[in-house]
Amino acid sequence: MLNRRTLRIKAMQAIFGYWQAEGANAHLALDQIAAEFEPDLMAEVPQDRRRLEGERQLGELAFTEWRAARRAGTPQAAFAADDTITEATVRAAVNNATRRYESGLQRDAKRLDHELLAAVERIYDHYLLTLLLPEALQRLIIDEREQLARPTRSGEPRPATLNTTRLLTNPAIEKLLANPQLRERAIQRDLKWEGDDLKMLRDFYLSTFKDDEELRAYLVKPGELTYDEHQEALRHLLKGLVFKDEGLEAWFAARDLNWEENRPVVRSLVNKTIKSLTADAPIDEPLLDLSPNWQEDQEFYEALYHRAIQDDAQYEQLIISTLQNWDVERVALTDRILLKLALAEMHLFRDIPVKVTINEYIEISKLYSTPKSKQFINGILDKLAQELTQSGAIRKSGKGLLDNK
Repeated sequence: MLNRRTLRIKAMQAIFGYWQAEGANAHLALDQIAAEFEPDLMAEVPQDRRRLEGERQLGELAFTEWRAARRAGTPQAAFAADDTITEATVRAAVNNATRRYESGLQRDAKRLDHELLAAVERIYDHYLLTLLLPEALQRLIIDEREQLARPTRSGEPRPATLNTTRLLTNPAIEKLLANPQLRERAIQRDLKWEGDDLKMLRDFYLSTFKDDEELRAYLVKPGELTYDEHQEALRHLLKGLVFKDEGLEAWFAARDLNWEENRPVVRSLVNKTIKSLTADAPIDEPLLDLSPNWQEDQEFYEALYHRAIQDDAQYEQLIISTLQNWDVERVALTDRILLKLALAEMHLFRDIPVKVTINEYIEISKLYSTPKSKQFINGILDKLAQELTQSGAIRKSGKGLLDNK
């Protein structure tokens, strides 16, 4: 299931995307300034290229300084960029560029806000689609049977095929597909296997499904089977085959750029759901949520992301204060994001011990940053945590935590 570490990772990825968007908007603004001072080759009177080049450089410098002040949260960022520029054309160009930058960044921030939840909703979509997969396979089996029932042109009988009747009458599958919550959520999210997706699933059915020895043994085993045997066949189908088939893996990855890290979450949700389909389980057994306390985890996730961006300038200054003879720009962007997320978490969540926060971001750095990042992040956070706790900026309370007076 979805845990807090996964949410921290997704917050890191979202913030990385935000700063990539910020950089892209800055480049577009600089390009706009440069375009303002391109010589007009069709002008009747030749333009002073040297003057144009000087104005371009002045405009780009003014915008760059304005952007740096804005990111640092210094008072200069509140003043219009034209206050220090005397040339009207340069002043206008810089004003236009800052407006373009701001509007572009606001648009991207809104898009990334939407993507923040969409990133985790895709996990749930894939959970539901996996649960709906047996139904799609049943449709393929029925289609195959209808095709085999048609006479051949030569009139000769068609070759015998694998008897898949048990998959059509599997009581565990029947119980799963009869779940009203599964039906309701699939309709709400417009989830179904059809079109090209169903064609891809047909390839899985004709190869991986039919060639699997364990599944074939289930289908041809003589006599009546127990409910547990039917349930185990469903578990093997969804856990043992679906998440190992190259075609399905590629299909999931095409729908989700973070499939590699989301895959274990989907698999865990599916496995727990199949385990709950016992013989005496009610048909309306509630489906799983993304986590046991998803509403609380969602609030954690969104608050962490927004605080890290909102207080970026403050956290940047805290990081700079701990760097000795080291330019913050030389610190890897991923490390800076992880440090700021950790500081946001320490400030926001009084019930999470400081040591837990530090250890979490050290572990994430091992997966996503440089080999030396874990020592760097540990050192910076340990020092800042002590200073901020002593100053009262970080207050922890709760069972087992230090309760600052």
